[in-house]
Amino acid sequence: MFPALAISDDIKARLDIVDVVQRYVPDLRQAGRNFAARCPFHAERTPSFYVFPERQSWRCFGACATGGDAFSFVMKAENVDFGEALKRLAAIAGVTIPDKRRPEAPRNPLLDANDAAARLFRESLLADRGAVARDYLKQRGVNDESVATFGLGYSPATGDELQHRLRAMGFSQDLLIEAGLLTRGDTGPIRDMFRGRLMFAIRNDRGEIVGFGGRSLDGSNPKYLNTPQTTVFDKGKLLFALDRAREAIRREGRAVVVEGYMDAIAAHQHGFRNVVASMGTALTDSQANALRGSGAAQIVLALDADAAGQEAMLRSLHSVWQLLGQSLEGIRRAGSLEIKGRSGDLDRLRVAVVPEGKDPDDMIRRDPAAWNRLI
Repeated sequence: MFPALAISDDIKARLDIVDVVQRYVPDLRQAGRNFAARCPFHAERTPSFYVFPERQSWRCFGACATGGDAFSFVMKAENVDFGEALKRLAAIAGVTIPDKRRPEAPRNPLLDANDAAARLFRESLLADRGAVARDYLKQRGVNDESVATFGLGYSPATGDELQHRLRAMGFSQDLLIEAGLLTRGDTGPIRDMFRGRLMFAIRNDRGEIVGFGGRSLDGSNPKYLNTPQTTVFDKGKLLFALDRAREAIRREGRAVVVEGYMDAIAAHQHGFRNVVASMGTALTDSQANALRGSGAAQIVLALDADAAGQEAMLRSLHSVWQLLGQSLEGIRRAGSLEIKGRSGDLDRLRVAVVPEGKDPDDMIRRDPAAWNRLI
């Protein structure tokens, strides 16, 4: 314990919190003896976020109502624990952290590119041009804490701004293409993959940002666009919000699977923290295994009530049922699903029948008690 404390003190002595915060908050400006900016953790128009050089601390006097030192800031900004924040600040400060364990594999540079992109998306959401995305989130009842927690942002609509800014940070064009942040068409220039979309950061079970989902805000198609498959992003092996839901799943012994990002965010915002999203696809064997590995003795499928949702439900049932070592007979008849299996296995795999014309997001926001009864 004492060496860790000594290292953190050494890092603090070498770093100025203003320099640390400015890496994440480019619009930080001097205000007398202190520095101020719009808070990076919630949407606001009037600056309520302050950095105090003399005390080497920061505080949000707005919706967050929290503060701390350089370590707590990086932990909140990057959604990492103290150990990871210690490593990142040590690298900036030039401090070597002794590690007697087996050396870890080098960090994949695609993760660094995704982290940088997420910061730029968040900055864009808070800027004037992000108003349409902020209005959409307000309409859907997403609060500032959820915006920060789930790494929501907005991708500039210009088509090349993300590329220019990430290139200026030292990321190569080839790396950004490999990360799925840029796209190379058959003809024409290389452009940003996501343009003018509400952005959702997709994390793996360790909390690392491995890709993004982008929702159209102007009615253009596709409605949702995901990062293409990369060495760190495979949509069929990931579940949105699993890194946040793991503790609740283990505690309750139950995982609830919904379809979309907004469904999962609404659930967590209202206190239902064992909910994950399959991101609009049928549950795969890998995803089902991840839920079982997280401590889910029971899996509840709560997909949308429309025809597409029920088709995905049926495919999901087959995946999970095979994982349980059983065969499943499912018949879609007159808009409903008829499921046959042994009662003991049905107790491990359940379907929450969402009322026609609604989705989990609607139910949770309008009547959390009804959702609780449904589950």
